[in-house]
Amino acid sequence: MRKNRVQKTVVASVLAMSLLTSTSVGLANNSLQDLVDQARKDMKEASYAYVVPSQNGKLATSVELYPTLNLAKLNYQKARSALLKSNVKNKGTLLKELDDLYNERITKGIVPYIDAYNYADKYLTPILEDIKKAEVERDWVKIEKLYHQLSVQLKSRTAILYRFTGKAARDLLLKQYKDPANLKRDQLMVAVTVYMKVREADRLIAEGKIEDARRVLESIKQLLYRLPTTNNLPMIKELLVQIETVSKKAGVIIITTPTIPPTTGGGNNGGGNGGGGNNGGGNSGANFNLSIMHTNDTHAQLDNVAKRVTAVKEYRKANPNALLVDAGDVFSGTLYFNEFKGQADVEFINMMKYDLMTFGNHEFDLGSSAEGHKALAEFVKKANFPFVGANTDFSQDEHLKGLFNVKIQNNPKNSQIYSGIIKVVNGQKIGLFGLTTAETKDISSPGKVSFTDYVKAAQQMVNEFEKQGVNKVIAVTHLGYDDNPQYDNDLQLAAKVSGIDVIVGGHSHTKLDKPVVVDKDLVGKAKDPTVIVQAYQYSEFLGTLDVEFDKSGKVIKHAGQLISVNNQAEDGKAKELLEKYSSKISALKNELTGAIAVNALDNPRSSTGGSSVRSNETALGNLIADGMLKKAREYNKDVIMAFQNGGGIRAAINQGPITVGEVITVLPFGNTLATMKLTGAEIKATFEVSLKEFPKENGGFLHVSGAKVSYDSTKPIGQRVASIQFKNADGTYTEVKEDATYTIATNAFTAKGGDGYDVLKKAYENGIVTDLGLSDWENFREHLVSIRQVDPQVEGRIVDVKDETPDNEYPGGDVDPKNFSGTVEAPKIYNGDVRVSVTDVSFLGNAIIKGNLTIKGIPSTNLALTNITVKGNLELSEANGKSVDIDGIIVDGETTL
Repeated sequence: MRKNRVQKTVVASVLAMSLLTSTSVGLANNSLQDLVDQARKDMKEASYAYVVPSQNGKLATSVELYPTLNLAKLNYQKARSALLKSNVKNKGTLLKELDDLYNERITKGIVPYIDAYNYADKYLTPILEDIKKAEVERDWVKIEKLYHQLSVQLKSRTAILYRFTGKAARDLLLKQYKDPANLKRDQLMVAVTVYMKVREADRLIAEGKIEDARRVLESIKQLLYRLPTTNNLPMIKELLVQIETVSKKAGVIIITTPTIPPTTGGGNNGGGNGGGGNNGGGNSGANFNLSIMHTNDTHAQLDNVAKRVTAVKEYRKANPNALLVDAGDVFSGTLYFNEFKGQADVEFINMMKYDLMTFGNHEFDLGSSAEGHKALAEFVKKANFPFVGANTDFSQDEHLKGLFNVKIQNNPKNSQIYSGIIKVVNGQKIGLFGLTTAETKDISSPGKVSFTDYVKAAQQMVNEFEKQGVNKVIAVTHLGYDDNPQYDNDLQLAAKVSGIDVIVGGHSHTKLDKPVVVDKDLVGKAKDPTVIVQAYQYSEFLGTLDVEFDKSGKVIKHAGQLISVNNQAEDGKAKELLEKYSSKISALKNELTGAIAVNALDNPRSSTGGSSVRSNETALGNLIADGMLKKAREYNKDVIMAFQNGGGIRAAINQGPITVGEVITVLPFGNTLATMKLTGAEIKATFEVSLKEFPKENGGFLHVSGAKVSYDSTKPIGQRVASIQFKNADGTYTEVKEDATYTIATNAFTAKGGDGYDVLKKAYENGIVTDLGLSDWENFREHLVSIRQVDPQVEGRIVDVKDETPDNEYPGGDVDPKNFSGTVEAPKIYNGDVRVSVTDVSFLGNAIIKGNLTIKGIPSTNLALTNITVKGNLELSEANGKSVDIDGIIVDGETTL
């Protein structure tokens, strides 16, 4: 391919020279060809001037770039002017090529880059410097003002940082300017809120409104544990003093312990593991407090792992005996996993000193590979902690069977798998066991690893723990909080199994900001409470939970929160370790997929009704949807169509070899592929949502594969879909029937109701969605490689038929009776419900109503209805007075007289 490109370049140069030699234009000391060549050279160098430094980790300043930009602009104008004055052959083509290069390298490149750099340097930097100065001065008045200034900038103006081409430069600009601004805003958010409320309370006290002040002060109690520590923000100390001062004025007591979540139970450690006094647990018979840190579904997202290390260390300082557990799906999702197969992840997990982990479905993704579960076995062997899996049978797998122990272990060894283990925390026995969703066999590649009934396995574990004198039991599960109940989920587990005190969950990527308590069984009968927690996805949060047990092992109080990982500072040692892996990943992002884009795959945007990925079919959208359909059919042959939301397609693909980095940039959200069963009516309702904003953009606009959708944009919202047809194996199309059921595929975001798809959300909540757990960008890459020479087209899969409406077709609504009737040869066709008043009318005829027909009013004479077909109901109850002759009307529905 490179050789072909060189040959094309040579041919183009020869052609250009032959064309230019025929010009009669004479320029002093310079030829037209020289002018054009110089302009092209300068424009390319203008883009290199900011792109190349960024690839070496340096941002070019605007001062450095202005001379290069001005020279490029000057020589472009000279070359263009000379071309316009020449009589060279193919002048239009040459001008277009010159203009296109200017647009690409100058208009979309260096100019918006300079604008972005100037904005960041002149707005974000001064605000951050002023904030730093105010922090040193401990000036909360200035901090409040500057915080709001920063928030306004980040909310409304930082879009300018994304408007130029050059990913490396953009990423570096964001890293050096926007990321620190976001971090500072997030750090100050709660602190400024608390400060404003304290100041408001102080004002109310001065006005004599003591009760109002007390209410304001009460509202900040839940915010105190979210304040930054004094180590991270020293001026918090002054804020805490101010809180105590104002609280005393109001006659209320507020304990200022911002670094520790408020406990609902005793102990001097804020709900930790018996951190003081008589709450230390042991065998004293007193209540016992236990703290737990938890993660789930991190999916090899290691870019922020140094921040997760900090979050763990900070929490452990306040709660030194806290357990740290992971609920599975460490594997799959990023280039870190593709390259290191979990070995990078386990090194950081060891660094954070996890106590245990259970298995997610993605831990078995490599089962169908030539090496099978060898990588998983290596992951287990390298772990400085045990694994738990009570309903998972590893005994038939050649790589894992020697690592698996069926019995509960009191003294578990690292790098081993157990059904359950017993840990002693402050003298108290804690039973922990793991569960993995049985859906793994359908959505991953477990091979010879099998899964037993999760309810039976869980009850057996609880019973076994009780035999060994353990009355505090934690299930670490990868079942999903409210996932498909036909398989398993945490809510079902809590209701069906007695004796589980805490469920630390994963799989459904659920963000439980607060713990959920299940205290009733399936028939509504009261049971001992089970506390359920889950910490979302991708290492964005470190979940924490404090529980207090009474002497019988019953949970009597609890408190939990999710700590934002991205708000933490990076741990130095972890950051240094990450560089060992990230340096190689950086190179992998430029790795070629092996696929070649024959033409550039655009990703247009327009807020004015022009062509847009969020309102129109695109070649790239078709390509992505085709890959989804192909992959989904590998798991379910009954899938008839796939659709991808336009808002999830984030970038274009350049002409030429396609890199892994480009693929990830196109689909950066790490969505997974899901299938679901829908009726034809539900599919139609789904596409009505897709088309509701047209011609305006809608992030939920659906690109489709395996089907054709026609719609009429002139129709009211909710009535636009004219036809949906799915493609048969022989290439023909069949109309979707509203009362039939079909299987479709989409991404998990859309399947769960994202972008306002309530009909899909309902299906998800009803448990008829199967998340295949397959990364969208990896599916896309696989599809591209299978094609090799990639050249998708816009095929008319989504078509607006507004201009195809026959002259005798009309929308429904209120119709003037004088214009109602057509002719026998060309009856008028109404698409929708029709209402017509027949006052002073004696005849209505020659019409087809594709909906209901309501006739109202008082006809002055007898009313004749002739040659009318009503596909819906006929309503005549509002027509009073004279008789109505209905012999000439056919009604498919009901007639009300």
